[in-house]
Amino acid sequence: MGKGDRKSRKGKIWRGTYGKTRPKFKVIIKQPIKPKEKAK
Repeated sequence: MGKGDRKSRKGKIWRGTYGKTRPKFKVIIKQPIKPKEKAK
């Protein structure tokens, strides 16, 4: 685990590549939309 490791974050930074461990863009997790309750 270090600069030579292709799967580690440090290795990705050293190589200048991207992947699952170092995504190029932030992944936005969508939360389920709750239906609004009717006011009485």
